[in-house]
Amino acid sequence: MLAGVALGEAAVAGTFVAAGGSAAFSLQPASIKPEITDKLQASVFNFDELMIVPRGQYVQILKYLGIVVLAFFSYLMLNIILRYVTFDTNASFLQIKQDFIGNKVWLTAFYVHVFSSLFALLAGFTQFSKRIRQRAPQIHRLAGRIYVIDILLITGPAGLLMSFYANGGMGSQLAFFILSVLWWYFTWQAWRAAVDRDFSRHRAHMLRSFALTLSAITLRVWKLGLAHYFELPPMDIYRLVAWLGFVPNLLLVEFYLCRLRNKSRP
Repeated sequence: MLAGVALGEAAVAGTFVAAGGSAAFSLQPASIKPEITDKLQASVFNFDELMIVPRGQYVQILKYLGIVVLAFFSYLMLNIILRYVTFDTNASFLQIKQDFIGNKVWLTAFYVHVFSSLFALLAGFTQFSKRIRQRAPQIHRLAGRIYVIDILLITGPAGLLMSFYANGGMGSQLAFFILSVLWWYFTWQAWRAAVDRDFSRHRAHMLRSFALTLSAITLRVWKLGLAHYFELPPMDIYRLVAWLGFVPNLLLVEFYLCRLRNKSRP
C-alpha cells in the first residue's frame, strides 16, 4: 500500500490508530516534506470502506432481530395464558399450587395478574418505537396510559400479592416482592416524568420498567436453559430463576443508561 512512497531522508515512526469506528495505519514523521506527507495521508487504509453493510444498518438489524425475538416469546406467553381461560384449577402452573386453590384472594390475584400482564407486555412494545412516537404520537400516549394504568392499578398489585405465596420459600418470595415493588416504582416514576415533560428521565424509567415487564419472558428462558443444561431439582431451578428473571435485565438497562450518560458528557 505504501510502496513507491519515497521516504528518503525521513525518520518515520509507525502507529496503528483505531478511532471513531475506523482503523488505519498512519506514519508519524520526524521531518517529512509536505509533498511526501500528502502522499502518506492519501494512503491511509479505512476498514469501514470494506464493510458490506454500513455500521448504522447493523444497529437497525439488531433492533429488528430483537423485536422478532420478543414477539416470538410474547406469542409463547399468549399460548400459556390461553390455558387459563377455562378457569380450570388443574391447568399448567396451578397444578403445583393446589394448596392455595381454596384461597379466593390468591386465586383472584393469580387470574388478574395472568390476564392483565399481557396488556402491559404488548403496550410496552410500542413505547420504544421512534416511528410511532413521531408519526402517531396519539397511539404512543394511549398505549402508554394503558401500560401505566395496568401496572399501577391492576397487574402490579396482583403480582405483589402473589409474591407472598411464591414457591421456594423466603428466597423466592423476596425476589418476587422486590420485583413487584421495583416494577411499580419505576412505572410510577416514568409517568411522573412524562407529566413533568422530563422526557429524558421518562425514557430512563420506562426502560427500567419494561426490563422488569420482560421478566415474565426471561424467567421462562432461564428456566428452560437451566433445566436443559443442568441436572438440578425443579424447586432449586425455580429459586434461581426467581432472581435471574429480572436482575440481569435491570443490570443491562443500567449499563446502557450509564453508557448514554458517559457519551453525553463533554
